[in-house]
Amino acid sequence: MNECIFCKIVNGERKANIIYEDELVLGFMDINPINEGHILLIPKQHKLDLDELTTEESNRIMEVSKLMVKVLKNKYPLDGYSMMQNGGAFNDIGHYHLHIFPRYKNDGFGWNFGKVKNMDLKKVGQEIASEINRV
Repeated sequence: MNECIFCKIVNGERKANIIYEDELVLGFMDINPINEGHILLIPKQHKLDLDELTTEESNRIMEVSKLMVKVLKNKYPLDGYSMMQNGGAFNDIGHYHLHIFPRYKNDGFGWNFGKVKNMDLKKVGQEIASEINRV
């Protein structure tokens, strides 16, 4: 974890614009914001993915995210907000982080969809539901 940029922020080895801190969670401003007010929430302990967080950590991150959404709604004339978290190979930092950012109509942010064709949603849903019982 010595090379993890977010662990360095937690340990005070690297500066960040910290806006929230408690014993489990750190919140700070994203240095490459999608929109002004873009916040990152991280667990203080190094974890990569959501399923690695303790129940206490994941609950706290959700509690703090609710607070951050209220703050953003009070501060900005936003049309909405987005929250997202990338896992595994798509976590470009290597430390769990939840993005929370204001959204505006026509702000240019959007999703790119894959090219899945002929998907039987009922079958896929049944297969996923059966996996839930195995975890």
